[in-house]
Amino acid sequence: MYSAIVFLPLIGAIIAGAITALGAAARHPEGRRLGTGHGHHAHATVARSSHHDDGHHDHHGPGAAEYITTGALILSAILSWVAFFTVGLGEEPVHVQVMPWVVSGDLAFDWAFRIDTLTVVMLVVVTTVSSLVHVYSIGYMSHDAHRPRFFAYLSLFTFAMLMLVTADNLVQLFFGWEGVGLASYLLIGFWYTRPSANAAAIKAFVVNRVGDFGFSLGIFAVFLVYGSVNFEVIFANAADAEGMTLSFLGGEFDALTVICLLLFMGAMGKSAQFLLHTWLPDAMEGPTPVSALIHAATMVTAGVFMVTRLSPLFELAPTALAFVTFIGATTALFAATIGLVQNDIKRVIAYSTCSQLGYMFVAIGVGAYGAAIFHLFTHAFFKALLFLGSGSVIHAMSDEQDMRRMGGLRKHIPLTYWMMVIGTLALTGFPFTAGFISKDAIIESAFAAHGTFAVYAFALTLFAAALTSFYSWRLIFMTFHGKPRASADVMHHVHESPLVMTVPLMILAVGALFSGLAFQGLFIGEGYEDFWKQAIFLGSDNDILHEMHEVSALVVWSPTVAMIIGFGLAYLFYIRRPSIPVALAKQFDLVYLFLLNKWYFDELYDLIFVKPSFWLGRVFWKKGDGWLIDGFGPDGISARVLDVTRQFVRLQTGYLYHYAFAMLVGVTALITWYMFAGGAH
Repeated sequence: MYSAIVFLPLIGAIIAGAITALGAAARHPEGRRLGTGHGHHAHATVARSSHHDDGHHDHHGPGAAEYITTGALILSAILSWVAFFTVGLGEEPVHVQVMPWVVSGDLAFDWAFRIDTLTVVMLVVVTTVSSLVHVYSIGYMSHDAHRPRFFAYLSLFTFAMLMLVTADNLVQLFFGWEGVGLASYLLIGFWYTRPSANAAAIKAFVVNRVGDFGFSLGIFAVFLVYGSVNFEVIFANAADAEGMTLSFLGGEFDALTVICLLLFMGAMGKSAQFLLHTWLPDAMEGPTPVSALIHAATMVTAGVFMVTRLSPLFELAPTALAFVTFIGATTALFAATIGLVQNDIKRVIAYSTCSQLGYMFVAIGVGAYGAAIFHLFTHAFFKALLFLGSGSVIHAMSDEQDMRRMGGLRKHIPLTYWMMVIGTLALTGFPFTAGFISKDAIIESAFAAHGTFAVYAFALTLFAAALTSFYSWRLIFMTFHGKPRASADVMHHVHESPLVMTVPLMILAVGALFSGLAFQGLFIGEGYEDFWKQAIFLGSDNDILHEMHEVSALVVWSPTVAMIIGFGLAYLFYIRRPSIPVALAKQFDLVYLFLLNKWYFDELYDLIFVKPSFWLGRVFWKKGDGWLIDGFGPDGISARVLDVTRQFVRLQTGYLYHYAFAMLVGVTALITWYMFAGGAH
């Protein structure tokens, strides 16, 4: 069963990839028919086509690629839920060996699946959201001539994430880790005729390489200390490294602290945490279903999963956990402040993801791993709902993404409106929705914690809750309420999305409303130890999930108060008095520009890293390669040798009297030298 869950998406990706290759052959009508539904579309542009005058997409029926990949994912999702209710609710963790993999000296590991509660939770999240994204994409991408390639990439992305979450060792995890990085590059840059899409894909790839460099160093350090990359060996001997030091960067440091900080550096990149977050908003250049998949179920959740999986190491490194708490809390607030002023509907939700991931790392930092995974679980539903809902808005608005050109859509696309409202209620923490239960649990655990930065984390996450409510309702009000700000032609073509797009929204809405209530007892309830079994390791003094339930009612309801304040301000600013935001932006123009330009991180990195790199490159090119190597090589010594050779060649004329004259001069010179030299002696 577990092999089927993991490999069905890969099989679908391979088949869709083969169909793509067939369709790419211009003279292969069968390939075009299988892939795109209609052969005459095989030569259409890669870039997203505009709507026709009737306001509808240039739609053709789905081909084999869509059916095969989507069917494989749905089957994988069903099996994942079966695994969840067997492993998650009673069975002991199991190991499934796929094949022997690497044996090299002391380094030996198999390709195997580690199936425990943490694994099956992630399997459910990944396959459920991915299958719904696949279904939704059948409608959303119906205009695109390159659908087989898109579905191949989606399924490959899902397979890589499944490889990551089922990993039995660090190398296999790293394989999946790099696989989702590759797939994200392919999907973000899917419309590769757009320079902005290419730039965003490269940016995501490069920024993640920074984090992955630290992650790989962390894996090397783990092998150096424990002599193995297998989780069972590492976890069984985790405490052996306590007190051990590593020589690193010219100093002696605590081994576990160094290992955990390096591993967390990888999580910072993949999960877009503060300082390594800059790639995430640009990832919106990809098709909207890609955004939903990246932000809800796959790439960005990998960091949270990895740190939770390695909880036996992190529990023994309090300094590293303190740093995780600090970065998580900072990210939660930082991303929320930027979300306040963004105008692109997808970018607002992207910064929301960045902020919510910060919440998850706060939970990890204070030791509430169950709360972190619980929020990851519920967040997948409402964030996928919000992204796919925004895709439905973009679909209706002739590909418009700027909320300043929307408004008044509530009556035109009522189903999308209510689905977006449900997602917003869950995200902002409306009582008893999924987000209310999981996000508030993190804020309560931060208050109950005793670690370094716990108070800092509580204050920032509580403030971020108010900001989250503000920017989320700002999105709803600007998009769906008020007077239409789009052109009459665009508004004339506004239409509700087809069932293939709205049914996934409705399924996700059920999860956004009820997944918190349904699974609260398992993830963070009194019997959470039985649920998590050996999947999460807690130190002997870590009772945070018990202490979390004992905080005062004031703390429990403070996030709800923050949510109400955020909603009230958004209502005042964008419904009652729309002139207030404009006046505030003018009055506090520096603050507004600071937030609008995303704290100027892109400009700062351009100044610190990009420009010096270009300068260094030009120095090596002009001075090193041009002046030094070429100057003393092809243009220097080599050129002089050629010059001298050419002069000597001129002496070889072929005329007898020239050679006779040369001999005469030579003999004369020899006699003269002999006479004078002999006279000197």
